[in-house]
Amino acid sequence: MSDLHVFISTSSFGNMDRQPLAMLEAAGIVYRLNPYGRKLKPEESVQLLVGVDGLIAGTELLDRGVLAQAPRLRIVSRCGTGLDSVDLAAAAELGIRVTNTPDAHVDAVAELTLAGILDLLRRVSCADHLVRQGQWVKPMGRLLRGKTVGIVGLGRVGKALVQLLQPFAVTVLAYDPYQDPVFAGQYGVRYIPLEELLGAADVVSLHLSYSRELRHFVDGTRLALMKPEAILVNVARGGLVDEAALAACLQSGRLAGAYLDTFEQEPYQGPLAGLENVVLTPHIGSYAAEARLRMEMEAVENLLRFFQENGRLPAGVRER
Repeated sequence: MSDLHVFISTSSFGNMDRQPLAMLEAAGIVYRLNPYGRKLKPEESVQLLVGVDGLIAGTELLDRGVLAQAPRLRIVSRCGTGLDSVDLAAAAELGIRVTNTPDAHVDAVAELTLAGILDLLRRVSCADHLVRQGQWVKPMGRLLRGKTVGIVGLGRVGKALVQLLQPFAVTVLAYDPYQDPVFAGQYGVRYIPLEELLGAADVVSLHLSYSRELRHFVDGTRLALMKPEAILVNVARGGLVDEAALAACLQSGRLAGAYLDTFEQEPYQGPLAGLENVVLTPHIGSYAAEARLRMEMEAVENLLRFFQENGRLPAGVRER
């Protein structure tokens, strides 16, 4: 048994498969699970990080105020890719390593994006709702085939989405300050300015990381550039879209539809939930069994590797 104590804040960790927890147990690490079963508030994190050497983190806020009150904490191993909830400068000053799992979620998020696009175009959720209400009404949908899809942020997930879209014979436009001409040439992607993309695409899908500078990146002004028959998809980060402006556009018919998996405040409670041309899911981008297990395993491996490198664990404890 080691003298290391780890807290796991992500609320569903180990629920689907105990392998990640078994890895910690095999290393002799004492761990505690999130007792609330939800995203933690900062004051709860402060209490739960007392006496903790390592944190396997979810999306809870880890700002300077939280991190500074965890003097034993030496590693934050994020189970997921986004680090916008972590004050990286404060972590560096306090001697806390921060890691993430940037690849494990990619296929799951890309497939969910495609599912949301098809749902909106064919009005699957709308039709399901009508049937459950006892209404045998057939809402008219549209095909994805032949449409123009604009991808804002052509990183790992954006590229995976491009590959999934290949059988649909769509035109793919992309906006990204960091361009990959080899990938674009291979898959027929055309990079264009953001405003031009918003005006040309039938589907606009966001795949950006989040920062304070990107809050409401898609605001009322940019929504107004989109075609009335277009749909907006955000499975990336909450806060990228001005949700009030989006709701207004959807209510007025200025925009055809939207699919959101991430929200500025979660759990989401707002006007979008009352609109039939919107599909909403509770931040389930990584919630595919295969992807989730890989994320959790990699989060544990990153944590164990750190403690090995710093002489707190013997080598060889992280083999599966």
